[in-house]
Amino acid sequence: EHGPDSQSILLTADEGFAESLPEVISSLLAQMPRCEMMEKSLSHSRIILLHNDNEIMEFSNLYAPEHLIINHSRAAELAAEVTNAGSVFIGPWSPESAGDYASGTNHTLPTSGHARAYSGVNIDAFMKKITFQQLSPLGIRSIGRTVEVMAENEDLAAHKLAMTLRIEAVNNQTK
Repeated sequence: EHGPDSQSILLTADEGFAESLPEVISSLLAQMPRCEMMEKSLSHSRIILLHNDNEIMEFSNLYAPEHLIINHSRAAELAAEVTNAGSVFIGPWSPESAGDYASGTNHTLPTSGHARAYSGVNIDAFMKKITFQQLSPLGIRSIGRTVEVMAENEDLAAHKLAMTLRIEAVNNQTK
């Protein structure tokens, strides 16, 4: 309904349900004031029949939808398997429109599969974060050589040297 370039994907393992949907969609579409634009969107939308819930979740996580509605008898269980989605709507009482207008979740979400790498804009986007690291001699022994190899492969000799000197110091302590 947002625009002619929008795409909806329905995943199901129920063949009867998948076969009945086009008629239901046509009936509902006829009642919509923006039906012409919605028809354009539906022209590149799909109903995909898969074998089971595992395939459905695998496909969903690969597709990384902006909005993921899990309307399933095991909705909460399946929601725990979501690794890529902008916003997830769990169960029959959670339409996307609730998130758009009233339930308090974010509406600025990653589209076009970008949910594989990005989250929606949220409070974290406006907070300053600082990371801290503190290695021990054991840490130097554990990751030191990896750091040297990576720095060397990036032609960053000073980065490599910073670790090499510490490796040598740790090795001299144990002698």
